[in-house]
Amino acid sequence: MQVLETTLPDAKLVVPRVFPDDRGFFCETFRESVLAEHGIHDAWVQDNHSRSARGVVRGLHFQIGDGCAKLVRCGRGHIWDVIVDLREGSPTYGKWEGFDLTDENMHALYVPVGFAHGFAVISEVADVLYKQTAYYSGEVERGIAYDDPEVGVRWPLEPGDIQVSERDATGPTLAEFRDELPFRYAG
Repeated sequence: MQVLETTLPDAKLVVPRVFPDDRGFFCETFRESVLAEHGIHDAWVQDNHSRSARGVVRGLHFQIGDGCAKLVRCGRGHIWDVIVDLREGSPTYGKWEGFDLTDENMHALYVPVGFAHGFAVISEVADVLYKQTAYYSGEVERGIAYDDPEVGVRWPLEPGDIQVSERDATGPTLAEFRDELPFRYAG
C-alpha cells in the first residue's frame, strides 16, 4: 500500500493495492508496519461501522482531552470524507480537505488527533468503517457546525438534499469553540 501526504500536515491518504480477478478482489486494508514507516504509531482500541443513506452528513466531530485519531474507509458506496485542522499554531488551522472514499478505490484516510472529521454520503447507501485510538465517550465528544461559514466546507450535495442530526445542525462554529480546543501543532 501507499501512504500519501495531504495538504493538511500529519493527515495521510492510504491507498491499498487491490487484486481483482473473476471471483472479486482482495486487498489489505490495514498493515501496522506500513503505517509505522510513515509516522503513524497509533494504538487502535475500537472499530466502528455506520450505514447511512444518500444525503446524510455526519460531523464535524472530534474528541477533546487526549483526543482521538481515526483511520476511515468506505466499505460500501461512496462518501466525501472531510477533515478540518483544529490545532493551534498549525499553518493550516481552520482549513479543510475532502477526499473521495469509495468501495471501488478502497482508499482510507488517517485523521490525526486535533482534527474534526465528517462525511457526506454520495451513493444511495454507504457503509463507513473506522478504527479509533480512544473509546467513544460522550463526555469528551464534541463537534463544530458542518456548515460553519468560517471553515467553508463545500459539501458535494445541494443544501436541500443534506440530512443531519439535530446535534450536527446546531453545533457551534469554530470561532465559538476556539478557546476550548486543547490541540497544539507540534510542527
